[in-house]
Amino acid sequence: MLDVDTFLTTLYVAVDDYCQTVPATPQPGPRPALAPSEVVTLALFSQWAEFRSERAFYRYAQRRLRAAFPTLPHRSQFNRLVRHHQELLAGCALHLAHLLDIAQASYEVLDCLGLTVRHLRRRGHSWLAGIADRHWCSRLGWFFGLTLLTAVSPEGVITGFGVAPGATNERPFTDDFLALRHRSDPSVASVGRPAPSQTYLADSGFAGAAFERHLRQAYGVTLVASPQRGSLRRWPKAVRRWAASHRQIIETVHDRLLQTTRLERERPHTLDGLLARLAAKVGLHNFCCWLNHQLGRPLLAVADLIDW
Repeated sequence: MLDVDTFLTTLYVAVDDYCQTVPATPQPGPRPALAPSEVVTLALFSQWAEFRSERAFYRYAQRRLRAAFPTLPHRSQFNRLVRHHQELLAGCALHLAHLLDIAQASYEVLDCLGLTVRHLRRRGHSWLAGIADRHWCSRLGWFFGLTLLTAVSPEGVITGFGVAPGATNERPFTDDFLALRHRSDPSVASVGRPAPSQTYLADSGFAGAAFERHLRQAYGVTLVASPQRGSLRRWPKAVRRWAASHRQIIETVHDRLLQTTRLERERPHTLDGLLARLAAKVGLHNFCCWLNHQLGRPLLAVADLIDW
């Protein structure tokens, strides 16, 4: 178990090592109060569930972290800096994943997660009107919000993620996600790189013979998805159990995002703010996996990582 200062120092060193490799982007106006590596470090650290909100984290930072970050600006300016460095946050999050040598993974797991923006029956327009919409998922039932697609290694490291309106079907969402990976589009760093083996496991929501054939022909991807109920394709019971057990890791990762990084409590007002905070949550998750690996602990053992 690490104390907060040791954890924060280790996090800053890892983030700064990455930021040194990224060319600085010119920014008009006065020089920002915080360097990019300081913004990314604070953004990642602020996602812990111990801070019940952004306000709670900033009160903690002003009281406890002022010595480490003497130029800490007003909270509104810090939030603008976090949104400005959204792509840097995403790049750093996935860089931390590649420090764990995920290139050796024989497959990756894909799954979607519903993100609530506001109460389903609340009146009036939402902050994300036109982007969020009404949909159903097994975890929430009917909800109003967005859908998060994640790719996860067999050890639980997040290798890529993307967000779409809540009612987006898994198959076209996955098609766009894998197309961006295939093209290695630098403007969408959050999707990550193609899986080294080009093999993905998924549940029956992604299944479809024509869709799987399209992915194989267009991107060289092999999608192993459990056949839907009523499908002519039948898997033996042992194969279904094998696939379900190997997909279970992504449920554990989603639980870490929802609880440990308080994604369950997020109620975003803007899309860029959501994407920046989501990248920070993924970055914190991957950093904890990397740190646990360095300490010889199970990668997903984060509950007792810091002595608060």
